[in-house]
Amino acid sequence: MPNTAVIFVPDALRPMRKEDNAAIAAIIRGVLTELDCTGPGIAIHDPEVDAIYETYLLPRCAYFVVEHDGVVVGGAGVAPLKGGDADTCELQKWYLLPHARGYGYGRILFDRCMETAKSLGFKQCYVETFEHMKAAGKFYVQSGFASIDGPMGATGHFACNRWYLKEL
Repeated sequence: MPNTAVIFVPDALRPMRKEDNAAIAAIIRGVLTELDCTGPGIAIHDPEVDAIYETYLLPRCAYFVVEHDGVVVGGAGVAPLKGGDADTCELQKWYLLPHARGYGYGRILFDRCMETAKSLGFKQCYVETFEHMKAAGKFYVQSGFASIDGPMGATGHFACNRWYLKEL
């Protein structure tokens, strides 16, 4: 089991490249399947899963990957909240392969996304998840997100049942 008190620096924390599309799509599908999140209204069905690089080329969007031993092991991004106001972004598609968890890579991705969101002029960040993802909910609260009563925007993820908002 990884030592969660130690944060390992990944080989690379970098903006996603087009050649990362297949790796990130496989990570998203694999993690959501692992977490039993495959039904309707879940990000696994988002059309951009196979074209993350192209999706995050849009204005005020950014997606980052982490590599370990030269292999992409996770990624996360920020983008304007669909159907939201201009001041609100969404933390999106933040996933890590199981063997890369517990080393601080998720925190590194999260911190880069929050820094980027601020630099892109967002004032708050929204995220949605599931009640059974207890560790995610705990992380969000510990990272300054407040639980909110319902969804924001028009993400299409109607299966999500936990929502959080953070002032940036």
